Amino acid sequence: MNTLFGPDVYLDDIERQGYTVIHNALIADLVNDLVADCHRINPHFSLAGIGRLNNLQIDKTIRTDKTYWFDGSSQAQLTYQAIMQSIKTTLNRSFFMGLFDYECHYAKYTQGDFYKKHLDAFKGRSNRVFTTVLYLNTPEQGGELVIYKPKSKEVEITIKPTAGTLVMFESERFAHEVLPAVNERYSIAGWFRKNASISGIIDPPR
Repeated sequence: MNTLFGPDVYLDDIERQGYTVIHNALIADLVNDLVADCHRINPHFSLAGIGRLNNLQIDKTIRTDKTYWFDGSSQAQLTYQAIMQSIKTTLNRSFFMGLFDYECHYAKYTQGDFYKKHLDAFKGRSNRVFTTVLYLNTPEQGGELVIYKPKSKEVEITIKPTAGTLVMFESERFAHEVLPAVNERYSIAGWFRKNASISGIIDPPR
């Protein structure tokens, strides 16, 4: 077992409030393996963009973190993706959500890096349903995740990055931001997506 929690830990939270925070979600060995994987591919991190595919743009006024999309090149990546697939199956079985796949990338924040307040999905314009964040290390300062109340400037919850903590929230419902990092911060950002294929256009792309 690579996880330290069962469905009962997060299903009630999601049904009641639309998000969940699971501390010590993964065994320490897997978290350490994911950190080692980050260090392995460290030279290949690239500046994160805004938007998807042909609409991808770099805007350093909005975000300055660096990312590396999972490519299945390590056992740690494959193990983490298998855990997320299991969660996807549970969410579909419990809420009949029609989640189709899961995509994710490593995210690296060095001193001063941030991601301004944003939504990961807009109603009717995206196939992202649930956002996930897994923290891989515990920086002394900075890099907190701030989740806002729906359609509000009021803060719902502020989450300090702590190794092994998994956060999940509804992508269309909660705007959020990452406060400027002080110490280096590694995480995995991911999204459970529904199948939005229409008129022969495959979305998610294969």
